[in-house]
Amino acid sequence: MKVAVVGIGYWGPNLVRNFINHQSINEVCCYDISKSRLEVACDRFPMITTVKTYDQILNDPMIQAVAIATPVATHFDLARQALECGKHVFVEKPLTATAKEAQQLIDLAQDKSLRLMVDHIFVYNGAVKKIKEIIESGEIGEIMYFDAVRINLGLFQHDVNVIWDLAPHDLSILGYLCDKDPEAVSAIGKRHFSELEDIAYLTLLYEKDCIAHLHANWLAPIKMRVILIGGTQKMIVYDEMETTEKVKVYDKGVEVTGREGVYKTLIQYRTGDVFVPTFDTVEPLACAVSEFVNSIENNTVPLTDGHSGLRVVRILEAAERSIKQNGAIIGLHED
Repeated sequence: MKVAVVGIGYWGPNLVRNFINHQSINEVCCYDISKSRLEVACDRFPMITTVKTYDQILNDPMIQAVAIATPVATHFDLARQALECGKHVFVEKPLTATAKEAQQLIDLAQDKSLRLMVDHIFVYNGAVKKIKEIIESGEIGEIMYFDAVRINLGLFQHDVNVIWDLAPHDLSILGYLCDKDPEAVSAIGKRHFSELEDIAYLTLLYEKDCIAHLHANWLAPIKMRVILIGGTQKMIVYDEMETTEKVKVYDKGVEVTGREGVYKTLIQYRTGDVFVPTFDTVEPLACAVSEFVNSIENNTVPLTDGHSGLRVVRILEAAERSIKQNGAIIGLHED
């Protein structure tokens, strides 16, 4: 299989490396509007080929798939053209800049019987997959809350705000673990150094008593990547920055032993052992690339398909609307 990677900036070289290392890929072709980036890529990966225009990729019948790692605003048009030319498409997160565009790509891929996949890389992370396994076993009980903190100093983006930059990771993790969509979203964000929000807080409301809260921040003095999941039986802490014990399962919880009005409700706290599970440490992007290639070879639906991307974009759009309305609750099923 011959694959083209479009965009050789920050993330593109990682895609190139993983496609080169995949046993089903015999050639990787690269394109970028920057000649210097292509030169750097050729120095790093002497086995790749390069083209001067995107049309050369579109018109090459030997290229079966296109991986897009360009600014969000360009995703739709580049992906649309590739699909129209009969090529499978792999897109860096978020899938598109609007839910309408995401739906159009989904429909086009379906009409053409092509694979459309979004690079929600944390869904392929061994730690996250282990958490999914623990949740599905019923060990932690029903999920009551999901708390995520994804903060650091920079990197400031010039085309999207902090929500569109950082939140897709936690939203994709949340969707994968909970396997259900929120009913509404409320968000508050502030701008300090540009026209784009550099700090934001998102709250997602689900049916019953489940709630999720995401904190995205480009202005923090430290880098944190932490997720807390509270279950009715046990709780999980996932610390991406930990070197060895990234996932911890706490046998802690709250039990109500009697209800006799608001002042007489008896609450008991339970504290037990802490369990540190093991999980595979295969590079998540290698797993994502394999998922994409396998979906093409076997004509299967990839785990993070276009619908997965659409769900995240729909939440991001609603969050942006909420920020403009000072935190108003925006229903996700509204027209």
